[in-house]
Amino acid sequence: MTMDSSGSSWFLDDPAPSGQEQVVQRICARVAGPVVGAGVHVASLPLGGVQVWLDSPRNRWRFYHRMARELRLAGWHTEAGPDRLLLLGWSAVCLSHRARMLSAALTGRLADFDKTAFMAVMISTRLRHEGFPVRGLPAEVEARCGDALRWPARLADLDGLERRSSLEPLRLRLAQVAGLEAKVCRRCGEHLALASKVARMVAGGAVPARERASGPRAGLTERMVCVSVPNVTMTAGTAR
Repeated sequence: MTMDSSGSSWFLDDPAPSGQEQVVQRICARVAGPVVGAGVHVASLPLGGVQVWLDSPRNRWRFYHRMARELRLAGWHTEAGPDRLLLLGWSAVCLSHRARMLSAALTGRLADFDKTAFMAVMISTRLRHEGFPVRGLPAEVEARCGDALRWPARLADLDGLERRSSLEPLRLRLAQVAGLEAKVCRRCGEHLALASKVARMVAGGAVPARERASGPRAGLTERMVCVSVPNVTMTAGTAR
């Protein structure tokens, strides 16, 4: 089955990609949250694609639409019904939208290292005041900044998915998306490394010279951190 609005819109002709069910499960569970996400079920459809349904009927329609939005951002055509969500193959329109969103992230939020550094300072300072262990501070700050960036989780969801198509227009779009995702992944890694670095600085730890030389510059925010944090290493016992 195919549908085409400008050459190719969505397709069930190709076999289901390897790892598709697991990826859809991860995406839907993340969107639904830890409580509802435990009741997310995914199964293959007889003619291709997958179906998603929830155990709990409460707010089911709202969750289905949230999941559909995130699945469309991954590049799939989806349809939300009253009792389940259907995923019906790659969509040229959705893949083009994903490419635009990835490009926008690279020139927008992921281009702003000052914002990440400032966020890392605020989170680190609050956690220290709450008595959070110094040893775990960099990892916790990195995780929270990653949640704020959103793309690290979105890219991690797709791990293990084999994206392919027998149709040339879709292959080109999938290749374009893969290239942009690689750039976004590298940029996210730079942001997370910066967040961890700033957290160590706020905790009073020395920043290795290698990281100072190779990491992204955070501009005024990071310079303010450098002159405002202690120059001595604080242990878990002395930091409060």
